[in-house]
Amino acid sequence: MSATAAAGLIPAIPPISDAFRATMRRFPATVTVISACRNGADHGMTATAVTSLSMDPPSLIICLNNRTYLHDMLLEVPEFAVSVLTHEQVSVSEGFSGKIAPERRFETADWVRHERGMMVLDSAHAAVICRRMGAVPYGTHTIFIGQVIDTRLSNDTTPLMYENSNYCAPQHAPFTSHN
Repeated sequence: MSATAAAGLIPAIPPISDAFRATMRRFPATVTVISACRNGADHGMTATAVTSLSMDPPSLIICLNNRTYLHDMLLEVPEFAVSVLTHEQVSVSEGFSGKIAPERRFETADWVRHERGMMVLDSAHAAVICRRMGAVPYGTHTIFIGQVIDTRLSNDTTPLMYENSNYCAPQHAPFTSHN
């Protein structure tokens, strides 16, 4: 019996936010760079809170912290891009996570301007161009809903993933048939 239990005290339970944070660290997520352009100024940041929403209409959601510059941009501009990084683009992820000054980030790698105005990573595993259809504030973040207006996909790359503070690449499970 622990000293706490022997004294009749209930051991301290960590707040649910700590448990949730620890749990979410173990959720593997695809690494993306979200980009937009406002008044001729480009900005982008690394994000993993990106997922599909609907096939009809084709749409996805991205979740951004309310304190980020990109968050403020997306409240004003009508469109944004999501570039899914390849497993060979860790340096791009790190640069857009803050290791490179915002005004120099697009000087790295092979960024190209999409006809809709924002920068897209030409060598990305995939890229999705969206029209912002909604912004739902919740807690410290806003959920942006983007209707897909263009996509690009590479069939010869592997996406970059992030889990438990480490970059990784997916491995396919062996296929087994059930007869």
